[in-house]
Amino acid sequence: MHWLIITVVVNQLDSTLAALAEPTRRHVVELLLEQPRRAGDLAAEVGTSAPAMSRHLRVLRTLGLVVQESVEEDARVHLYRLRPDRFLALQAWLDRMHTFWADQLDAYQKHVERTKAGDRSP
Repeated sequence: MHWLIITVVVNQLDSTLAALAEPTRRHVVELLLEQPRRAGDLAAEVGTSAPAMSRHLRVLRTLGLVVQESVEEDARVHLYRLRPDRFLALQAWLDRMHTFWADQLDAYQKHVERTKAGDRSP
């Protein structure tokens, strides 16, 4: 059962990274970090056509990175909002990468300090 959870998390991470590899979708995510927006507003701010924005939002929606909500006053109007929980696998991976590089840089700094002090021992 444990391997199944790992497989799902890895697949989710791969899908998230693939979706965010596209600059327009990254820009949409950055805009949605500020506040929910309508598709037309996103298209205008990003500088793309409505059909192109619809395709980008479909990708983000299919992966569960954004959710589409109707506005009470007008059911024809939809707001798009980020789903922060869907970014957890990405955040966990980035945290592991940060820890790895921090450890590498710390080891390098210690090596340089030992070398400067004339101590060549490990």
